[in-house]
Amino acid sequence: MTSLIIVHADFDRIWPFAADHYARLWEAEGPLLFIRVEDDDRRPLGELAPDQVGVTRLVALHVPVTVDCIRQLEGLEEAVFQGAWAPGQVSEELELLKMRGVSVYEHPREGYWGQSVAEYGLALTLSGLRRIPQLHHAILSSQAPWSYAPPENRGRPGVRGAQYGDDSRWTNGTVAGKRVRVVGAGNIASRYASFVNMLGADVAAWDPFATEPNFHRAGARREWHLDELMKNADILAPMLPLTPQTRGIVTQEHIESLPKGCLVVLVTRANICDMPTLRRRVLADELALAADVFDVEPLPLDDPLLGRDNVVHTPHNAGRTIHANQQWAEELAAQFRPVQVNKPAW
Repeated sequence: MTSLIIVHADFDRIWPFAADHYARLWEAEGPLLFIRVEDDDRRPLGELAPDQVGVTRLVALHVPVTVDCIRQLEGLEEAVFQGAWAPGQVSEELELLKMRGVSVYEHPREGYWGQSVAEYGLALTLSGLRRIPQLHHAILSSQAPWSYAPPENRGRPGVRGAQYGDDSRWTNGTVAGKRVRVVGAGNIASRYASFVNMLGADVAAWDPFATEPNFHRAGARREWHLDELMKNADILAPMLPLTPQTRGIVTQEHIESLPKGCLVVLVTRANICDMPTLRRRVLADELALAADVFDVEPLPLDDPLLGRDNVVHTPHNAGRTIHANQQWAEELAAQFRPVQVNKPAW
């Protein structure tokens, strides 16, 4: 049995750590051929790896595959053809593989970046509550933020003081005790909900597409009505994927109903929300925003959301980690049949 991994530079351009991690997973299981293809090389698989005798497992990443390539793989049993054709597409190559009994695998879901995005969402939440990025930036050019004296240095309740440095206009302080309301209970949302639940928040979630175990995993009370989810939110985290069914699912009316000062956290896709209404309320200082995703990307340098006291912004970075790369490889590799590795008796 021999395994073959062949990866084009186009794949490395997207997932720069995934192919090498995949190779490490298979190196311990027997003979492995690993081929890396340069940017301008568009030859099909059969020409790039002409000697395929004995190859039973194959992972081809953004490499062209033809019917002739498939015919050369006489001993193939299991394979991945990432980027050779669109997921779900019916092709002559796939029909030939099916006829020969070859198992062809695709990613069952997009969960490989779930942990990275959920943790990033928690980081944005903490940053939004405490205005960490704004303070980091402010002390680069001024020592004024180091003084916690109240206005005119006269003690007053409810304003800046020696033991209070947050901004009372928006939700602030600890996650503990906050009413966190999550739109979604899937891969990312359930993780995020479990994090804030662990920190002591009161967590409720709404998701018409999720089953009951999702809410148990999240440690969240299930809310059956989206409009009810908004009414007393200290923190709102809309975390559904963007599909035709979810676009604009958090409507103008929902956003209008959010309590003044609520912190909105965006790490999946912004356009599940009515963004004009969210923008208007943020720019009016009625809501705070901690966002990694936006309705326009990249944000224009003159976008009014940039640089505000009530906005934390990052450049769509949440899922782009080495761990997501590794998970991408591991979730594909897990579908292949286990290989019995013979180990020395001593």
